[in-house]
Amino acid sequence: MRTEQPPFIPGFLYGTAWKEDRTPALTELALRMGFRGIDTANQRRHYFEAGVGQGLAAAYRAGVATRADLFLQTKFTYQAGQDHRLPYDPSASLPVQVARSMASSLEHLGTDHVDSYVLHGPSSGWEWTDADATVWEAMVKEREADRTRFLGVSNVSLRHLEQMATAHEEIPEFVQNRCFARLGWDRDVRWFCRERKIIYQGFSLLTANPEVLHHPLVTGLASRARVTPAQVVFSFACLVGILPLTGASTAEHMKQDLASLALVLPPDAVQAIESLAG
Repeated sequence: MRTEQPPFIPGFLYGTAWKEDRTPALTELALRMGFRGIDTANQRRHYFEAGVGQGLAAAYRAGVATRADLFLQTKFTYQAGQDHRLPYDPSASLPVQVARSMASSLEHLGTDHVDSYVLHGPSSGWEWTDADATVWEAMVKEREADRTRFLGVSNVSLRHLEQMATAHEEIPEFVQNRCFARLGWDRDVRWFCRERKIIYQGFSLLTANPEVLHHPLVTGLASRARVTPAQVVFSFACLVGILPLTGASTAEHMKQDLASLALVLPPDAVQAIESLAG
């Protein structure tokens, strides 16, 4: 079943992974700089979701934004992706784990719903399993209970998505993957998403592609446009249909990242960047 498109999807998501004690301050700073989409996960191993909530609360108190202004996205993570700080009882059934993880996320974020709830990677790197099917159906129930508006999956292959589409009436509204230039910027998955009107979110666009940031094509474009190579990459991503994430940790980089939304590259430059992988 395809739901209606969200009335508000920001052009950029601010990613809160690996921020630890800086998470509250950086979340608030991102909102002050103009971000209105926040990505997190109920996975203490890599995220401090409660810290995101602290940053949101500070921004609300300061009048920077209201909950209605924001797109909040979090994730359910299997036990294998967690450390000892689990948001659920690992002996509970998977549907109970999903429900408990969601309840914990809502408490962390100080809200009664999130805008997007994402499966933080399938249980197998090779196929869509019965466990994944069970979790997905539990996530659908969370949406039916109005605790999320939309559903997504991350860290998935084309094979995962094809099997998922065969197994379920519901398909994701969002797919979020790490995006490597040397692998064609995840072209096959992006094409699958485009055909089915799924919004593709790309993360690690900079950290996964240091060679692109130093490529003469990109540095040349940046020099001529008087922008940074990172801004060229983010502009390229938007122009090929990728909703980008950034984890910028300074006000200047946050401003630059958001400014890249106004940068329009020539079509031949976009095609050349997309072809850097050969």
